[in-house]
Amino acid sequence: MFTGIVQAVGRIVRVQPLEVDGGALDLSDVAVGDSICVQGACLTVTALAPRGFTADVSSETLAVTAGLDRPGAVNLEKSLAVGDRLGGHLVAGHVDGVGEVTRFEGGVLEVRAPAHLARYIARKGSICIDGVSLTVNRAQGSLFEVYLIPHTLQVTTLGRLRAGARANLEVDLVARYVERLLGESKPDS
Repeated sequence: MFTGIVQAVGRIVRVQPLEVDGGALDLSDVAVGDSICVQGACLTVTALAPRGFTADVSSETLAVTAGLDRPGAVNLEKSLAVGDRLGGHLVAGHVDGVGEVTRFEGGVLEVRAPAHLARYIARKGSICIDGVSLTVNRAQGSLFEVYLIPHTLQVTTLGRLRAGARANLEVDLVARYVERLLGESKPDS
């Protein structure tokens, strides 16, 4: 589990196997087998290096994400440990789909979500974009808006997004479980 609070911006330096320069991410407490959220996707560390780590990325993960298939800057977060603060929202690191940025101006980021995900995105609800926990300010149809404060723009990759860019989306876990619970048949009385 993660919080969507980015701990560092790293850089993919090689794709196969995925090699990440961790930037300022403190890897002193990370071991092979631990999980690190890379641009919104939970990946398992397969090897450690002085400044980074490697991870295997399955064809399934590559098929449902954006940004893990080429060198470039990525948001990084180590998995939660017992007692850690939950500053964002509960994030699994399981990318639900890829959205398309339709507009980004004045701190307002507008994204078109895939139709099958739009039902889980609600005003004042939580959304994870490229591994960053954000609050939805507006949701209408498949379009939604979030407001990015200057701090978020400085410490994440989101400031690099432009119209037409693709971004990894993870909808709120609670919304998915509520739908499942409401869809179940009621027990016999």
